[in-house]
Amino acid sequence: MKPPLPALFLMGPTASGKTALAVALAQQLDGEVVSVDSALVYRGMDIGTAKPTRDEMAGMPHHLIDIIDPTDSYSAAQFHADAMTLIEDIAARGKLPILAGGTMLYFKALEEGLSDLPQADAQVRARLDAEAAERGWPALHQRLAELDAATAARLAPADSQRIQRALEVWELTGQPMSALIARGREGAPALNLLKLALLPHDRAWLHARIALRFEKMLEAGFLAEVEALRERWTSLSLELPSMRCVGYRQAWEYLDGEIDGPTLIAKGVAATRQLAKRQLTWMRSMQNLIEIDCQRPDLVSPALDAARPWRAGLP
Repeated sequence: MKPPLPALFLMGPTASGKTALAVALAQQLDGEVVSVDSALVYRGMDIGTAKPTRDEMAGMPHHLIDIIDPTDSYSAAQFHADAMTLIEDIAARGKLPILAGGTMLYFKALEEGLSDLPQADAQVRARLDAEAAERGWPALHQRLAELDAATAARLAPADSQRIQRALEVWELTGQPMSALIARGREGAPALNLLKLALLPHDRAWLHARIALRFEKMLEAGFLAEVEALRERWTSLSLELPSMRCVGYRQAWEYLDGEIDGPTLIAKGVAATRQLAKRQLTWMRSMQNLIEIDCQRPDLVSPALDAARPWRAGLP
């Protein structure tokens, strides 16, 4: 049997400092960075996703960034396949795969494999979208709670994309998504994992960073970016996964004159805080995490202290 492939997971909530730390670890540990972020895959969505710049990447190879248009979709299954190919390739070249990001479902898929869930059904999704437009996503969340309490409990009432998926799975299979996931996973890869988690000891600190980052995005031209996206891809709409990314829906509403500037900021910051809350909830359910306080001025030293002995023990 082949030995397990090495992989370092670097996870954390939005605005916790993952980008800079991933580059530092790659430099110190002879690695390459694989993005674990469902928003960074989209071309043209740079400012609103806080996509790392060329300077921030510091000449370090980064993978799974800018790989599809915002009119396309990218599933956890696609990520799983792409990431495993990259892990094998990076390891084969004697480098360390460093998987960094905040899409916890992707991390979970890599560690545990993929559940046997049905493919997306356009007709079912269109019907659920129409129902949500009439009744609101919280009403569909309530229905989900009656059908699949375990899944509903981990979703916010406004988490449209995941509520839709869970209801879609129910309609296509007649079974709760949580039960299908628990029944067993396919293709769980053999990985030798080190899992580092950036966590704040004060939630208010993270909220302040989120608010500051959203304001800086606006100053950097976030609204112009969304306007350019709408002009370049005329089929773009709020129903597409790309425009469900945090901040983009709010920017779209502002450009359509549905909300004013202060409301844009308030809603954008609130949506980002909800994302961070979901990310922290996911991490609390994960096992064998090495936690690093992301509020400390030096993140590199404790990360290297954890990673170097593990790296030295790899075959």
